[in-house]
Formats: sequence, structure tokens, C-alpha cells
Amino acid sequence: MTTRLLLVRHGETEWHAENRYAGVTDVGLTPRGVAQATDLGDWAVRAGVDAVACSPLSRARLTASPAAEALGLAVKVQEGLREVDFGWGEGRTIQEMGDEDPEAVRRFCEDADSGAFPGSEPVARAAERATASLRGLADRHQGNRVLVVAHNTLLRIALCELLGLPLGRYRRIFPRLDNGAVTEIEIRGTETALRSLNVPTAPTPAPAPGPDPAGD
Repeated sequence: MTTRLLLVRHGETEWHAENRYAGVTDVGLTPRGVAQATDLGDWAVRAGVDAVACSPLSRARLTASPAAEALGLAVKVQEGLREVDFGWGEGRTIQEMGDEDPEAVRRFCEDADSGAFPGSEPVARAAERATASLRGLADRHQGNRVLVVAHNTLLRIALCELLGLPLGRYRRIFPRLDNGAVTEIEIRGTETALRSLNVPTAPTPAPAPGPDPAGD
């Protein structure tokens, strides 16, 4: 039986403006991030979500909460969905790291697996725990739609692992997942299919009124 997992990156955090690597640091949401969580909650009701799961970090829990509350569901916190620990890169920008060690940044940008930052969690280990968590959710909610709120790097690594793509190239294959946007996958047994990528959940603004065609 097929399970659909609706993968969502948490809302915008206080470090986004500076483009810092949050990793396992518990960084709070900005007002925009809170609004993104609200939009996700409204979207989840329209999408007919059956279960809600998230990373244990507060930015993911706060993003998942409006959806769970709107649906009358409990949030299933999954330790395996915690963001990757960036070690030396934790809390820093690429510019700051490049100023200190440009070769380390070059290696990371070339291949995030073989060139991982010193002290960071190995990409393969992150892929293993993330996919185990996602497959576990799929097994427990067969035939349902599960909203999963986690993190930019972890979800991209998991997508590569599930789809049979090179783990070290996750930054090039999936340049980024937008805050609050949905990437949908189907899991059936050992097979995974990508259904959509980075679909916004915020309401589409109404188009500006144009000239009345009958008024010329």
C-alpha cells in the first residue's frame, strides 16, 4: 500500500537573514516563520492530512503545531528527523568559514560527503536515521497522508537516499527547500517516487484588477 509523505522545511528562523547554518542549534522562528506555520496549518486541512510528525527542534515543532491543532492530531516527534550537526560550521555563515578556511569551504561545496565540515555528522549517518524515520512513518500510516516537518539539509539528504541519488551531491541536486513549502513523495514498500517539489502553501495573491475590456 502507498503512503504519501508531505515533507516540509520549518518556517523562517532568526538566523535566515544572516544565512547562518543552524544545524542542531535551537533557533526560534521569526514573525514570518510563524505566519508560514499558520499557512501550513490551513493548507494541511485542505490537503486532508491524516498524521503530523516533526523533528524535535523547536523551529520544526512550532511549524508543525498549527497543522496538528487544526486537524485535532497529536504531533509525533521523531528524533531521527533532527537537523544535521554541522560541527565547525554550526552557527556560522559560508563567508565567515571561507575567511578562516577557504579550502574547507571549497571541499564542502564540491562534495558535502567527502568534504564535510570538521566535527560534523557524516552524511551517510544522517541519511540512515532520516530514511529510517520516514520509512517507519510510512509503515505505520499505510494508505494515508503524513505531514513531516523537518529541515533543509536533512530532507535533501533523505531525498537523495530514497531516490538513489549521490548523497554528497544533495546541494546541487536539490539547491534548497523553501521554508513552509511541501515536497511530496510516495513510498510503497522499498520504492519511492517524487510527486512534487517545493510547492508553496501560502494562499496565492489575487491578481491586480485590469482594465474592463468592455469599457474601451
